[in-house]
Amino acid sequence: MKKIFSTKLPLSFFHFWMLLLRISVAGLMLTHGYPKMIKILDGNMSFGDPYGIGAGLSLVLIVFAEVVCSVFIALGFATRLATLPLIFAMGTAAFVVHADDPFTKQEMPLLYILIYITILVAGPGKYAIDQKIGR
Repeated sequence: MKKIFSTKLPLSFFHFWMLLLRISVAGLMLTHGYPKMIKILDGNMSFGDPYGIGAGLSLVLIVFAEVVCSVFIALGFATRLATLPLIFAMGTAAFVVHADDPFTKQEMPLLYILIYITILVAGPGKYAIDQKIGR
C-alpha cells in the first residue's frame, strides 16, 4: 500500500517517460502539420491570417512549428527551444483562432500547451540528442 502512494520516481523511468512523451506528442502534432506542409508543396497558400502578416507567411510559420519543431522534439534536438514556437502556435489556436468558439475547440490546443510546457520545464531527458551535445 505504501508503494501506491509513493511520490518517488526512479530516474530511469523519468528518462523513458520523457522519450515516450516527446515521440508521442511529436507524432500527434505531425498529423496536423503534414497536411499543411502538403498544401505548401502543392502551391496552395490559402490559410488563416490571425495576425495580419499574410496567409502564406502564416502557413509557413505554422508548418515550421508543427512539422520542423515536432521532428526536433521527437529527436530531442534543441528540444526546449523547439517547444517555444509550438506553445505560441497552440496559444494562437486556443486564444485567437478559436477565441469565440466553445471550449471543446480550445481544449486540444490547451492540452498541447501543457505538454509542451512540461517538456520545456523538464527537458528532453537522457535519451535525446541534446544530452549528447550538452556534455
